[in-house]
Amino acid sequence: MGQGHGMTTFDEREKAHEKKFSSEQELAFKAKARRNHLLGLWAAEQLGLTGNAAEAYAREIVAGALAKHGDEGVVHKISDDFAKKGVKYDEARVKLELERFAAQARKQLGVPR
Repeated sequence: MGQGHGMTTFDEREKAHEKKFSSEQELAFKAKARRNHLLGLWAAEQLGLTGNAAEAYAREIVAGALAKHGDEGVVHKISDDFAKKGVKYDEARVKLELERFAAQARKQLGVPR
């Protein structure tokens, strides 16, 4: 009789752990998407884009990060776009901004570091 209850408690703890992990993963995903959006808006501003064009560029950055090579792909794309338009920021500066926006996104979403 007691054996069934022990298994239930273990299962409940396992499910709670899985739920917590899933929630943390979802928050991390949202923070990264927000970070990429903020970075995209910053990059759009550097490229002279405003309004709908800036928003479209930011969405393109978010979508590209999901579809391609993650952070390195995002940094490379923005750096390439900057080079084509004569913006004087290199990959190192873009990476710095990426980190700055990562902290900002985590703060906005209440995600611990």
